[in-house]
Amino acid sequence: MHIHILGICGTFMGSLAQLAKALGHRVTGSDQNVYPPMSDQLEAAGIELIHGYDPKQLQPAPDLVIIGNALSRGNPAVEAVLNQGLTYTSGPQWLREHVLPGKWVLAVAGTHGKTTSASLLAWILEYAGMAPGFLIGGVTQNFPQSARLGSTPFFVIEADEYDSAFFDKRSKFVHYQPRTLVLNNLEFDHADIFDSLADIKKQFHHLLRTVPGDGQVIYPAHDPALCAVMQQGLWSESQTFGPQGQWRSKNLAPDGSHFVLYQDDTQMAEVRWSMSGQHNVSNAIGAMLAARHVGVTPEFSAQALAQFKGVKRRLECIADIHSIKVYDDFAHHPTAIRTTLQGLRASVGDAKIIALIEPRSNTMRMGTHKQSLATACDQADAVLWYQPPGNDWHMHEVINRSPIPAKLYQDLDSLIRATLTLAEANTHIVIMSNGSFDGLHQKLVQQLTQHAM
Repeated sequence: MHIHILGICGTFMGSLAQLAKALGHRVTGSDQNVYPPMSDQLEAAGIELIHGYDPKQLQPAPDLVIIGNALSRGNPAVEAVLNQGLTYTSGPQWLREHVLPGKWVLAVAGTHGKTTSASLLAWILEYAGMAPGFLIGGVTQNFPQSARLGSTPFFVIEADEYDSAFFDKRSKFVHYQPRTLVLNNLEFDHADIFDSLADIKKQFHHLLRTVPGDGQVIYPAHDPALCAVMQQGLWSESQTFGPQGQWRSKNLAPDGSHFVLYQDDTQMAEVRWSMSGQHNVSNAIGAMLAARHVGVTPEFSAQALAQFKGVKRRLECIADIHSIKVYDDFAHHPTAIRTTLQGLRASVGDAKIIALIEPRSNTMRMGTHKQSLATACDQADAVLWYQPPGNDWHMHEVINRSPIPAKLYQDLDSLIRATLTLAEANTHIVIMSNGSFDGLHQKLVQQLTQHAM
């Protein structure tokens, strides 16, 4: 079968394309922005990529078109699919029908930490010799690809609450029917498709309804939004973690790189690993409990965590130039910004931290979180904000309310010059964006290298 994917370079759709190819289909696809690392993975898999959405790409007609949720009516290729009467579906629906039947699905959902938690869980199962399949919305450094079919019934999936397609406004995760479900946390996000936190809670409860009675739901007992979702009805076994949960942790290192896991008052595992931050401790516990549901002991999971190499774009150190370290981080929500900087601060002590932030997500561009952005950066020594074209609001209010030195820039050259002025020995520069930041990462590293010569 020839499958053509519109919007193929998104993390979800690109991963799905690799699964379709592994099933033996001929896979092609197109996107407006074709760039690494996903384009490299797709080309390595032998998948033909087309730039743009010219309707000519649909001639001769493929057997099936999978349409990504970033595309909507008015897109030339979408209009051609409808006008020609081609068979089409959404990515989550195709996955449900062609990959997940017969699988023990272990899903990770929540506002923050999905990619890291799913990567941790997949690696624990791999380390345990369970050869899982997986689809992860990022690039984990323990695997050469972001998706694979696997050779056992176990399948780990990052379960996103975003909508499925322009013709299916249900959250993606309602298609997956997990037997093991990890819920990391729940906050308001995706203001472009949800009007309120109540709307998101409704989708999460739809997800709970799909977990079988002999399945398991794992969640933090201290998260008020998730607890409210549970109170609407929970028909499955559950395991809770966190300060008020059945499972708790105690940090033996301030940055969370060494912690102990307890079930009630019994020590179950001791973890020493390379990750930092309390948010990553929580991610690890959720993954360990999900692995426990399929037979992996917490003690064995701790051994796997010691070998975990991290996820690209999650506080990934991309350069160390004369003791100035540059990190790439995907944070694009005030809570994610805050927890990432808190974890780094706990790790580096009094060293200087400079945050460079592009509020690029749809929710950020709408100004939904502007009231909490200023204080989200208080663990840094300075924050340099970049206002990308197309923002619906001006960021002066964030600058004026900042508890630390803050400045706003509208061009990268000025931002880079300011960063070079602030950087000194033993400085940690964290670049935060859920996009390419107009190539800032490479330009800054190049300038720092030249500056240090």
